[in-house]
Amino acid sequence: MQAHENILDMLRKKGAEAARNMQRGLIVQPGAIGDCILTLPLASFMKDALRLGGIDLLGHTQYSGILPGRSCIDGVRSLDSMDLHRLYVRPEAFELGDPDPLITAFADYAWIATFLGESDSHFEQNLIFTANCSHSAEVLTLCLKPPEDCCEHVIDFHIRQLVTQCGLPPPPSVQTGDCLIRATEADIETGRRLLTEGGFEPGSKLVAIHPGSGGAGKCWCLENFLAIAAELASEGVEVAFLLGPAESDKLGNTAIREQMSRVGHCLSGLSLADVLRLLSCVDGFVGNDSGITHLAAAMGVRTLAVFGPTNPAVYKPVGPEATVFSSSSPTFAQRPSARLQRKLLTLLTT
Repeated sequence: MQAHENILDMLRKKGAEAARNMQRGLIVQPGAIGDCILTLPLASFMKDALRLGGIDLLGHTQYSGILPGRSCIDGVRSLDSMDLHRLYVRPEAFELGDPDPLITAFADYAWIATFLGESDSHFEQNLIFTANCSHSAEVLTLCLKPPEDCCEHVIDFHIRQLVTQCGLPPPPSVQTGDCLIRATEADIETGRRLLTEGGFEPGSKLVAIHPGSGGAGKCWCLENFLAIAAELASEGVEVAFLLGPAESDKLGNTAIREQMSRVGHCLSGLSLADVLRLLSCVDGFVGNDSGITHLAAAMGVRTLAVFGPTNPAVYKPVGPEATVFSSSSPTFAQRPSARLQRKLLTLLTT
């Protein structure tokens, strides 16, 4: 009889565990690369604290598509594939069909954390109604950006909001000793091939430099990056300048490209996935407050980030090898700084 009860107890426990593993979570993240990466600790916390079997991200897939298989995110879905604008109407005017694609879109999730909409807004009320049409679901509305007087890191800010709304015990501050994104063996192999095709010597020391950012005021004066690249080149270190669409527009004229080509290689037109693959093969990275800098840091690359107007205490990149240099100079984006160059070079060459 005792053995029979033990078997039943074991089956009940296994059934409960299987039910928990079937519960999934969703994060609605409308931001760009950096925002998606800084959401990863929140996703990991949700998974563990709420005992979810998986967690998806609903966002812009050109930024988040690299995450499944390399991070705690299990799947991504496209914001552009859903008519989420319907959720902004007044609740009394909100209607759902039978069946309705919005109901289907949220039917798989027991927990939904959204950075779209505001607390007590029409969007939140309509999302709660939609999510609960097919099953019982919890919807949490989180602020994406901390208030201006905030001095805690944005990752802690996100998790604290979730903890407060869920009534969970407060966690310790997020640890930065682990990589948030891990390149696969296939990534590394492809990265090596891309470097060979780009004219880099196999086995040589390589530093990637990304001189751009989403805002012009965040971009350290280009002469700084050129000077660092020239010094690295004089010591036998190869340099790869990564130029995305924004940098190609701003720095794409012939004269600037010729300056870069004298001290390194210019790589442009790469997909975000190929940038990740290339970063998996470099020895160091230098960049501004940008999404690519957050990517390099999250991968565990030795990352030197130069911050100007942005508060690094709130938005610094997270990773085991990330170092932030902050400048309050009003000429941060206009004039070179030999002093700051030396600081970065000291770390890059030791």
